[in-house]
Amino acid sequence: MVKDRIPNTWAIMALKNKGVPFKPHLYKYQKDNVTEAAARELGVPEHVVIKTIVMEDDAGNPFIVLMHGDRQVSTRDLARALKAKSIGPADPKTAQRLTGYLVGGISPFGSRRELPVYVEESILELPRLYINGGRRGLLIEMSPSDLVKVLRPMLVNVAI
Repeated sequence: MVKDRIPNTWAIMALKNKGVPFKPHLYKYQKDNVTEAAARELGVPEHVVIKTIVMEDDAGNPFIVLMHGDRQVSTRDLARALKAKSIGPADPKTAQRLTGYLVGGISPFGSRRELPVYVEESILELPRLYINGGRRGLLIEMSPSDLVKVLRPMLVNVAI
């Protein structure tokens, strides 16, 4: 595990401003298999490491999907749930412009533009979760109930 000073990202500032308890964890960022590498380094199951994915519907409307690290988003099921023709990931430049974060460091907290957030329902059953803190190599450990309080996400069941 990386030992370093915790950066004061927009995500961390947003959580502090809302009085949300969390524990930051630094790890050595790896471009490939990000959630697997983070889970291994922190000694937690990949299932509790949550991915923040910026997506767009066929009309170009952006939103965020939170998904277990060891699962994928069924874009077909998500499109059905959102009553859209199609859904796909936003390109990295669009994701960075919308959130203010680099891909691999995107957090649902403190985003440049407030986007609708959809969370895989089973994430809320976890005792604790680890989600990006606004920088590559930084995860925030928190309770799912606090995530719901801050983000007010819509629940979906689209994991594969």
